[in-house]
Amino acid sequence: MSLSRIDAAAASLVRARRSHATCPAAQVAELLEHAEDAYAVQQRVAQALGWFDAPPRYWKAGGPSREAVLTHAPLPPQGVWTSPAQAGHWPFHMRGIEAEVALRLGCAVDPALASTLDADRASALVDAMAVSIEIVDSRWHEAMAAPALCKLADLQSHGALVLGAWVPFAARDWRAQACTVRIGERAPVERRGTHALGDPAWLLPAWLRHATRNGEPVAAGTVVTTGTWVGILEAARGELVSAEFPGIGHASVQL
Repeated sequence: MSLSRIDAAAASLVRARRSHATCPAAQVAELLEHAEDAYAVQQRVAQALGWFDAPPRYWKAGGPSREAVLTHAPLPPQGVWTSPAQAGHWPFHMRGIEAEVALRLGCAVDPALASTLDADRASALVDAMAVSIEIVDSRWHEAMAAPALCKLADLQSHGALVLGAWVPFAARDWRAQACTVRIGERAPVERRGTHALGDPAWLLPAWLRHATRNGEPVAAGTVVTTGTWVGILEAARGELVSAEFPGIGHASVQL
């Protein structure tokens, strides 16, 4: 891994964030050869912008299928809001909406424990769940058409996260789980059993091994949001967005 390549890619994202502008991914794509390059850029950007003074307490993780390589990103705490939330003057370039279920760890996980986990053992470490709304955004001119590694370097296109009320985590039939999203005055979007991994908790072992890969434990109370049930829905400034998962709860944000 070339530090000069990583530093150059990170510098583009830092400039974009500081100026509330976008930059061309095409100029950065050739600098990123592997996922580890993109993760290194995530770390450089976080360091430059002073996001974390301790291990991150909020994450996103997910993937399009169980056969795919899952991706992970630590989330800046300033952009994690409690429902009902007001986006205010948050500098979005786009406002994609993903309705998700967030999971909260009930105990700390160190690298040794993370290395032993399967989905069942990892699920037993979760104490609570909540409905979450991720607002998808991009610092690239190309937005969602940017190369995959550029999107991963840019926190997998993260803008902000809204968390609903926490309820106790319990096993459920995720194939029967319903989800309804309302955006402004449009017709609601309804889905059932559409999580790409079948079970949001399935990603926990891979996420925990990633989050502890540098030797630091993941603290009790750390939250991971686990992927969309509705794809990415378009929203606009001024619209009220809500997501409801019957039996779990709801969340809302005024854009």
